[in-house]
Amino acid sequence: MAPPHPTGQAPFFIVQNTGSGRDNAHDVQATIRQVLDAAGRRHELIPVDDGRQLPAAAQAAVERARQQGGIVVAAGGDGTLSAVAQVVLGTGLPFGILPQGTFNYFGRTYGIAQNTEAAARSLVAARPQPVQVGLVNGRVFLINASLGLYPQLLEDREAYKQRFGRSRAVALWSALATLARAHRQLAVQLEHEGQVRQLRTPTIVIGNNALQLEQVGIAEADELARCRLVAMGVRPAGTLALYGLVLRGWLSRLGDADHVFSFGFDRLTVRVGRGRRRVKVALDGEIHWLDAPLEFTVSPQPLLLLVPPEAQRSERA
Repeated sequence: MAPPHPTGQAPFFIVQNTGSGRDNAHDVQATIRQVLDAAGRRHELIPVDDGRQLPAAAQAAVERARQQGGIVVAAGGDGTLSAVAQVVLGTGLPFGILPQGTFNYFGRTYGIAQNTEAAARSLVAARPQPVQVGLVNGRVFLINASLGLYPQLLEDREAYKQRFGRSRAVALWSALATLARAHRQLAVQLEHEGQVRQLRTPTIVIGNNALQLEQVGIAEADELARCRLVAMGVRPAGTLALYGLVLRGWLSRLGDADHVFSFGFDRLTVRVGRGRRRVKVALDGEIHWLDAPLEFTVSPQPLLLLVPPEAQRSERA
């Protein structure tokens, strides 16, 4: 059955993380109001200044959208989009986004601009399209989930951004600084398709975004089109080898590296260490502690993402 198309009168209930992005939050709000007022679309902004408030704000938006036949929209970085999607998934409501993050992998995949005015204009004409969602222990991730070194990279990157601002150059510099002191290896057990693998690795990343996988050079990116996820990991390596992997990622050749392994799967169980009960996991850039073991799979229900018409889509690159 095709997803329902919202009418031109459906109101938007917009959950905005005012701490996301490089633009002033009040300027972002003013732009959203200006575009939607000009289009004659009813809307309500629900701003939050603390990421911990996102689930409650998203739930309020879902309730209002249900009562008024509306649409839930998330405005913020990829972590914000993921947190709001967690609440929207399974409700049958359309979900729109106004990306405000640094890399914007999720929005770029579907041609949604990072520029607030352009994204708001395309939102008015967009139509719902079912998109795949990854799950780990029931938690949503739109782009990737990771454990080990990668969550540490994200934590350090956030600290650097607080000091030096939000940019891709700052993100790269923080990554190099983190890798210079990365020595810890995870002992993990991977179970999928009846096979069990024991290995040591500094990090494991589960990908659910073809654009990101393609840009770093992972050949299994086409697995996502088969309703599967992609696991990537690094065999034990020293600092110089890790620097080489960063360079290969920037050159879209990560999948060619001897230290890297990757494979597609329907369901994957990850056990860490011996009897470890809690594991630090990064979901779309946000850190969470989840119960072990970790169970990765594709959500049986898609997210009904509002995707702009072809003429209004931005370049993916």
